[in-house]
Amino acid sequence: MSNKKICVKICLLFLLFSCEEEIKLSFTEITPTTINNTIVEVNIPKATGIEETANSINSKIHKQVIESLHLGDTGEMYASSIEESIILFNEEFNAFKLDFPETNEIWEAQIDGDVMFLSSEIVSIAITTYKNTGGAHGNLNISILNFDAQSGKKISNEDLFTDFKQFQNIAQTQFDRKFKEQDLFFENSPFQLSNNIGYTQEGILLLYNTYEIAPYSSGTIELTIPFNLLKSVLAFNRF
Repeated sequence: MSNKKICVKICLLFLLFSCEEEIKLSFTEITPTTINNTIVEVNIPKATGIEETANSINSKIHKQVIESLHLGDTGEMYASSIEESIILFNEEFNAFKLDFPETNEIWEAQIDGDVMFLSSEIVSIAITTYKNTGGAHGNLNISILNFDAQSGKKISNEDLFTDFKQFQNIAQTQFDRKFKEQDLFFENSPFQLSNNIGYTQEGILLLYNTYEIAPYSSGTIELTIPFNLLKSVLAFNRF
């Protein structure tokens, strides 16, 4: 075998092992619950890999779930764990039944987490919460969390891009093209970026929750901007 062929094989093996080592995180699904819990279901991803990185990501996912199950005022103390949040949610329902024994209403909460995108640089996770504590219909809310895959630190929307203003201009152009026939509304401006921005396999997702820019009947409003339109402004994974 020629030295050239040996060199090529060694290079290919190096690239193979390099690619395998690039993504140092993996995710499994966990379903935290408690004894006697009948109305709360939680299915969320758990990061494993580098301990410090995984712990940072998992703690922020848990914090999002705890906040989603919280029923009091935002100024009140939150639970210290998902399990405690589930217990408190069930206790609130039991107290409600004692106050209104004639009611047939059943409370429920379901929280599902999905890894939308995972690379050696960035992780995007969507936390979907459906919560019904009485009324005409429940409330659906989706929160997108972005993490640095190396450190586990949460990435702000501004830090997803090298030029946030330019990204906003591109997003507005794409938004106007897709939704020009729909009656959507923004407060005090013709266009505002969503608070929920994240990576998907197809591109950058902007997600507006129910009521955010449209009536309840419209549901969530989503816009995915292909990566090829954003190459000049992406701070991660320049595709």
